[in-house]
Formats: sequence, structure tokens, C-alpha cells
Amino acid sequence: MKSFFTWIAAAMALVTFASAPAVAQERTAVKQGFELAPNSGKRILVFRPSVSVGSQSTGGMFEPNAEWTEQAKANIQASLEELQARLGNEVIVAPEAYGNDAQAVEEHMALFAAVSQAVIEYQFFVGNRLPTKKRDNKADIFDWSLGDAVSKLPGADQADYGLFIYNKDAYGSTGRKILQVVALLGPGIAVKSGEHVGYAGLVDLKTGDLLWLNADGAMGGDVREVDGSQKRVSQLLEEFPGSDIGEE
Repeated sequence: MKSFFTWIAAAMALVTFASAPAVAQERTAVKQGFELAPNSGKRILVFRPSVSVGSQSTGGMFEPNAEWTEQAKANIQASLEELQARLGNEVIVAPEAYGNDAQAVEEHMALFAAVSQAVIEYQFFVGNRLPTKKRDNKADIFDWSLGDAVSKLPGADQADYGLFIYNKDAYGSTGRKILQVVALLGPGIAVKSGEHVGYAGLVDLKTGDLLWLNADGAMGGDVREVDGSQKRVSQLLEEFPGSDIGEE
């Protein structure tokens, strides 16, 4: 029995080393011709971030954890409020939504996440670049949209741009980490333990055009902790147009 637990401890240590990303996966893009000066007078509507936190089962399934999610929501919201003043323009907090309005906001958050993933897959990843996103063999056409229905979201008529934030964390379970170690010892098998994804985007509230996107598939900071959420929000808003926010 002692040797079994010794093997478990060694496996967990190996996972910690193997799980560290070799290279940063963060990418930022801005729509051609878009600029946002620090004091442009533009109004930015900040929607409540979409946050989900849970664990990753041995089989790789996401298992939501309500307690972790609520804690992360509170931490991320507080961290976002601390940084809002540094966005460089007038910031408006989106009003609380109910009924159909709440459903519309939720649907647009899901749409934002899907579009962000498409940007990563079909524009940021060189091998999958879409022909419509190329110019002279370069992926320099950043042209993505959520659709003009964003203009109907609560508070949209009071602002120029909307800030969308999506965050998902799946912490690898003990079984998943051990499976990762076993896979490392086997030929041609790759198992990822844990998922920490975040997208932040600025959207034109009249047209729905995505003006700026910061996407990261391997984010740092434990959002269940206050300091971890502060690091996460700083990463999400890094290189926000017209601001001085950087990773801290």
C-alpha cells in the first residue's frame, strides 16, 4: 500500500511539471481601422462576465461546481470593477437583466464564446486560416461579428461599445492527472489535464462587429482565490485599446 501512495505522489509531481504550458497561447487582434483613444468620450458598456468553474473528470468531461463558480464570479466581478477605471473611457455597468432580456444576454455571451473560438481556430491558427480572412497570403483581415441584435441588449442604447468577458476553468481531478502521467509513459498518447480558457472582446453595439479580442487557451491564476482572479482579469484586459492595463 505504501508503494502505491508513493507512486501516486510521484505521478502528481510529474503532472505538475508536464502540465506547465511550454509557450504562451495568448493572442490579441484589432479590427482594421479601429482605434480607441484614452479620452475619446466613447462609452463602454461592461456586461457581467460569463464564468463557469468545475473539475475535469478522468474521462475528460466537465463537471460544474456551483460553489467554485459562485466564488469565481464574485472574485472576477470585484477584480473587473477595480480595473474599470483604467479602461481609459467612460464605463457603464450593464443593468441587471430579467426574463427575455436575461436570456438574450446569456445567448450573446454564448455566441461571443463561439465566435472567439472560431477566431482562434480559423484565423489565429495558421494551418486553418480561412480564405476570406487572408490578404496577400497574410491573416490580416479581422472581420467577425455577433450580429446587430446586440443593439437590443439591456443598456446598449446608452453606450458605443460593449465589453464581453467569457471565462471557463476545469481543474483536473486526481484521476485525470494520473491518467495524464500514464499517457506520458505510453507511446503516441496525449492527455491534457485541466482547461483554463478566457476571452475578452470589445463589440460595436450598433453593428455587432468584433473590434478587439484577447483570447487565451492557457490562462494563469486560480479564479477561486482573490489574487488569482486579479491576475486573470489583468490577463483578459491586457492590451485593451486605449488603456494601460497589462499583466501584473
